[in-house]
Amino acid sequence: MGSAAVAKAYEDIIAAIAVLNSVLNGAEGSSSEVSSEADPLRGLEDTCLDILSGAAGVEARVAGLKARAAVKYADIAQAVASPDAPLQAQEMAVTAEVACVLAIGERAAGALLNQSQMLTIALPLTLSALQAGTISWQHARAMVEEAATLDSAGAAALEAHFLDPDAPNPARGCPAGEMPASRFRHQARTWRERHHTESIEKRHAKGVLDRRVEYSPDQDGMAWLSAYLPADQAAAIWNRTTAVARGLQGPDEPLTLTQLRADVLATALLSSGIPAEHDPGQVPPPRAHVLVTVPVFSLFGATEEPAMLDGFGPIPASMARDLVANGADSFYRVLVDPRDGAPLEIGRASYRLTTAMRNWLRMRDGKCPFPGCSNHSLDNEADHILAWHKGGTTGISNLGQPCPKHHRLRHTSTWRPTAASKNEPPGWISPTGRHYKSEHQDWEPPHWPTEPNPEAMPEASRNGPRLPVWREGRGDADFVHIGLSLGEDGVERFLHSTA
Repeated sequence: MGSAAVAKAYEDIIAAIAVLNSVLNGAEGSSSEVSSEADPLRGLEDTCLDILSGAAGVEARVAGLKARAAVKYADIAQAVASPDAPLQAQEMAVTAEVACVLAIGERAAGALLNQSQMLTIALPLTLSALQAGTISWQHARAMVEEAATLDSAGAAALEAHFLDPDAPNPARGCPAGEMPASRFRHQARTWRERHHTESIEKRHAKGVLDRRVEYSPDQDGMAWLSAYLPADQAAAIWNRTTAVARGLQGPDEPLTLTQLRADVLATALLSSGIPAEHDPGQVPPPRAHVLVTVPVFSLFGATEEPAMLDGFGPIPASMARDLVANGADSFYRVLVDPRDGAPLEIGRASYRLTTAMRNWLRMRDGKCPFPGCSNHSLDNEADHILAWHKGGTTGISNLGQPCPKHHRLRHTSTWRPTAASKNEPPGWISPTGRHYKSEHQDWEPPHWPTEPNPEAMPEASRNGPRLPVWREGRGDADFVHIGLSLGEDGVERFLHSTA
């Protein structure tokens, strides 16, 4: 009975797919429907997009079905196995069976079983969203991998933040399933770093011990060279090579930015200059810039809340304080309001933006605002959402910073950005009239200190005469001003930095 019902259900699914294919082929029943449209091509265009959208939802539901079936099979196989059979042998047998029935490798089958177990046991909201077709299997995998290192309470809080609209502090901006899985992974990783029960300082210290460079030969006389480094070093290297490569570009330069970046890195490691075929006198001195967003109390050393490194995510507070205290030329330092953590609005009466306004745009958006784009490049271009010649202002609320590719798309096609409203986040409208939401950074208010943390404060501040006084029964601090400020060294460098 069960097998017959399964076979019949899949026959119906296959028949439905055949109907959708006939629609695409303009077969019987579809051409008359399309021809009745006022604009036949536009109608067929919408039909294709509807099929794509529906296919994505079906794929997600099938992935949820596969996950439940894999776990149910593993449970049944364990129940019917001989009680004398070793547990490892049972698991190997189950993995081999799943691998064979899906025609995949045993390693992939083992990963599928582990991910499916996590979904069914620890992440019910994620499994429900997958079965409802509102997130993809790639989104579910990202949730599993980020939750795997959290305890049960942390895993529940992580998925509730993104998938439960009634959570205490739900994610803002674009819903999880409406952004690409790679962008959702970044958002989930950011939340995990902020809320992990083990401090990011301890986890970072462990990670630093694993730093390494890896080499892997590839085809056609090529090879991969990768480095596992502290985030501030990796970001600075990436932005510096990009800045040098950008300086080498010109009207007569045939190489792409990607090729130039690779040449710059290789030349810098193997010598002390730039590629020989370029005239050094024509290359402006590179100046790579990275935004480091630091909660004010974390900068002062009163809390250990992570800072945010532009293009990467959370970093240990000690790393951010070091960048500020040492006045690194490659970094802009940004403080956030301790009340809500959000950047402020800036307006201007002229067309051109100041450097400060461009930096606010970078901090607000974190990347190109086109849906799904991950470009964090420094050459993202400020653009008026409502054009200047149509009355648009040069205030932050009317500005975006699309990457060159999507800036060109906006001005060479009918794609157009939309500003945020009271009910909808900003986004883009496609030539077909569909609205796609832009991704927002998931801001959180910084943590207010509940007790002094003198060990994390600079030496001069620890010994200075201005100290916080924690009042009985209160969760915040009253600062008694008698001369110097808490974290004087870092604040002085921040206020007087020329970077």
